Amino acid sequence: MTAAEYHTIDLGRLNLRSGQGRRIELALAIQPVDQGGNRYEVDGGTVEARIDVSRTATGFALRLRFGARITGPCVRCLEPASIEVEVDAREVDQPRTDDEELRSPYVDEEILDLGAWAHDALLLALPQQLLCRPDCAGLCPVCGESLNDADPADHEHDTGGDPRWAKLRELLD
Repeated sequence: MTAAEYHTIDLGRLNLRSGQGRRIELALAIQPVDQGGNRYEVDGGTVEARIDVSRTATGFALRLRFGARITGPCVRCLEPASIEVEVDAREVDQPRTDDEELRSPYVDEEILDLGAWAHDALLLALPQQLLCRPDCAGLCPVCGESLNDADPADHEHDTGGDPRWAKLRELLD
């Protein structure tokens, strides 16, 4: 099964019996991810994904895999940052059980919300902080200049010191 973009899959239409499975490869549209007040997007907006669907005695076992290049601002210096992320997510939907943990929030009446699952799986696969480079020094808290571009020895500010010591400084001058 291949298509331009998928957002949902009707698992019932796969006509799987207990113990049977099917692998589906498709182009999957993924919405931008907001994390820490920043927006991160998948390059191109879509990824090539693989979904493994297995029918169990009381529902489905699902696995979603894809790789994506994510771009957005560096959390330290706000310069453009990019990272490769590999997603390997699993879900179980056993609707005929009383255990809520065996019910997937992405499956309703045998319709898999693939867009929501992929979005959430991508969010969980992202590092806590997306950096432009591992040794990013960030921005100067006084002037806002990127400390990646400045020589630390040349980047100083006259802060004037603690005003409570002003009289003592006058005596020393």
